[in-house]
Amino acid sequence: MSAHAFTLFDTAIGPCGIAWSERGVVGLQLPEACEADMRSRLRRRFGSAQELPPPPEIAQAIAGIVALLRGEPVDLSGVPLDMDGVPLFHRRVYEFAQGIGPGRTLTYGEIAARLGEPGSARAVGQALGRNPYAIIVPCHRVLAAGGRLGGFSAPGGVQTKLKLLAIEGARPDREPGLFDDAAALSRAPS
Repeated sequence: MSAHAFTLFDTAIGPCGIAWSERGVVGLQLPEACEADMRSRLRRRFGSAQELPPPPEIAQAIAGIVALLRGEPVDLSGVPLDMDGVPLFHRRVYEFAQGIGPGRTLTYGEIAARLGEPGSARAVGQALGRNPYAIIVPCHRVLAAGGRLGGFSAPGGVQTKLKLLAIEGARPDREPGLFDDAAALSRAPS
């Protein structure tokens, strides 16, 4: 087997791709216009990757992603990630964001503060904009200040972010109520 391998799989939002190494997932690709485009992108991102059937741990991650995108509240925080070469700050952001549960949202500033880096909301946003593990590291659950959507670098942009949040039952389009904030904060990683 090469250093990296990948496979494509069907989800409720279209075919996705996942790439892995011996240490865990190295990347997840949200749907492209066609499967050929997705294969091409995965091969560009992971040069020597071969398309192979997934090993059991990756097959389990795929099953969780498929269930989550069907609307089931699946916890993907245990999916092993290969963060070799990921900058330390990005790694901290990804590890924190991976613990934000389905249907929950935080802001870039809230994550920065919880990481002990108040004032680094922009850096958190930049790290999440480069997130190679979309869905597993749920960057779609991170909003701009005041609950605004902010950006989304995956194919489809903000429309994809809205679709993912809707599947999970998150409501970024409304002002949070007193009890919504308490519930979100009590379930979000600390």
